[in-house]
Amino acid sequence: MMKDPPASRALRDANRAFKPVEIKKEISDYAKTQQSLHENRERLKAERLAREARERTHRE
Repeated sequence: MMKDPPASRALRDANRAFKPVEIKKEISDYAKTQQSLHENRERLKAERLAREARERTHRE
């Protein structure tokens, strides 16, 4: 079993301590708009389903 020379061990420890940070890609205006539309559509759908469920329970 070979031991790492101190320089290699120190370098390996430094690389572990200072891992590269993932850079998130900025979302384009188009993607932001699409995401907003999707979220709004899902919110409106949930509200509509809740309203329809309330109407069904009131009729019965």
